[in-house]
Amino acid sequence: MSEARAESRGERKERTRRAILDAAMHLCEDSSLVALSLRQVAKEVGIVPTAFYRHFDSIESLGLALVDESFVSLRAMLRDVRRGDPSYAAIVDRSVEILYDHVQRHRDHFKFIARERAAGPPLVREAIRHEIELCERELATDLARLPGTQPWSAEDLRVLSNLIVTAMVSTAEQIMAAAGRPGAEKQIVETARTQLRMVLIGALNWQSRT
Repeated sequence: MSEARAESRGERKERTRRAILDAAMHLCEDSSLVALSLRQVAKEVGIVPTAFYRHFDSIESLGLALVDESFVSLRAMLRDVRRGDPSYAAIVDRSVEILYDHVQRHRDHFKFIARERAAGPPLVREAIRHEIELCERELATDLARLPGTQPWSAEDLRVLSNLIVTAMVSTAEQIMAAAGRPGAEKQIVETARTQLRMVLIGALNWQSRT
């Protein structure tokens, strides 16, 4: 029987980096990154504090890495919503169904976004704002393909995409807050459907000023 292949230096480094990210996510479950210390993370992982700097320059840079990782989930959710030819008939139900599914499967990432965009370090809050803005731009591009939006200005499309993304982020936060209460989650989902329908009904009747 051949011996198991020894773990390479690069693999060990990546494993430690992964452990640091997971530890920070766990330690910040009920508080913001602003309350987290480098020593807390190092103790949780089982490394000396100086070893932290082999992977991240600071708690803020660790937070930025968590932002990147968390938005993989959000972008995947929005990508699933946008997949295929968009249509007003299906966009609401598909959006809410996918939103609920992604929140359930990636709860830690959505909790991190919700918490840190309000109370995180300035650099982390700015990174989250920028990522949400990118999501809105991508959605605006897709909305331009919907029937009836051709005469709209770029600003109109941006406003509508902002309304939709803001509503979805807010709904995700409410679903997380209602964890363990199926009745409350169901009501949040139904309210989200109504909100998006109202937004799209208004959009269908909008006349661009330009």
